[in-house]
Amino acid sequence: MAPILADSSKSNLPERDNYGNNGFVHVKNPHLDLLSEDILYHFDLGTRTHNLPSMFGDVKFVCVGGSPNRMRDFAIFIHKEMGLEGDGNDITDICAGTDRYSMYKSGPVLSISHGMGIPSISIMLHELIKLLHHAKCRDVTIIRIGTSGGIGIEPGTVVITDIAVDAFFRPQFEQVILDKVVVRNTELHHELAENLLHCSQEIEDFLTIIGHTMCTYDFYEGQGRLDGALCSFSKEEKCEYLQKAYNAGVRNIEMESSVFAAMCHLCGLKAAVVCVTLLDRLQGDQITHSHSVLAEFQKRPQKLIAKFIKKQLHLDM
Repeated sequence: MAPILADSSKSNLPERDNYGNNGFVHVKNPHLDLLSEDILYHFDLGTRTHNLPSMFGDVKFVCVGGSPNRMRDFAIFIHKEMGLEGDGNDITDICAGTDRYSMYKSGPVLSISHGMGIPSISIMLHELIKLLHHAKCRDVTIIRIGTSGGIGIEPGTVVITDIAVDAFFRPQFEQVILDKVVVRNTELHHELAENLLHCSQEIEDFLTIIGHTMCTYDFYEGQGRLDGALCSFSKEEKCEYLQKAYNAGVRNIEMESSVFAAMCHLCGLKAAVVCVTLLDRLQGDQITHSHSVLAEFQKRPQKLIAKFIKKQLHLDM
């Protein structure tokens, strides 16, 4: 069995400065200094081919989500909410040269798709963090907005994650690096979560709570679903497991939060995960709401984040 190690990528800054008192995004890779050019392959960007500080130096908020269409819709929505010139419908995909991710910029807000699952968002985050570093961005807040399965809460509830946990309800992310298993912390920025919850209290349309989010490597068996092509457990075993998750403080399940929390924490980014629940997994496995209801659900995290960003920019007075 490969040895298990706590992550050794520690900052030399004092603990209170883990999010960077100087505001810059920290990269944890000394090899980058040896590169004559850093090619952000999956973004179709690079330090030699693009003036990254000019393009992205004013970015203060980065919002990421799985679907390219949803993140384009959010970019248009936040464009209008901030009162920027035009209706935002003419924004272009900065990553149009690749079909891996989509990226849109609306003033100081960057909106990026990350695909589905830990591997996809991990690749995106590596290049995003390097992009923010090369662009000399300061005081950046990054928020994942998305959908999830709820546990013991009404569908349509928005969950702000305090800690991302694994399938054993442990607040950690394990990754195999070379022949070692490296364990990283998955705690998200507490003050940011509280600020988001405070903003939600001004929105009467839906309920927002703070809770643990369980991150899995799979949508079907890994989340205890009975409706996949494979299933090796009973309905009773499934319900018992999900009840254990609820008792451990888990309120929703998705597939990206653990690596998102771990990487952002290490690199000095204030990060949050805000996901709407599409169903209560204690009541079933299949999403049965109509398309119109689901479309309205998916706008809820966007509304909350828009209110938060406007408050931070003093546009919501």
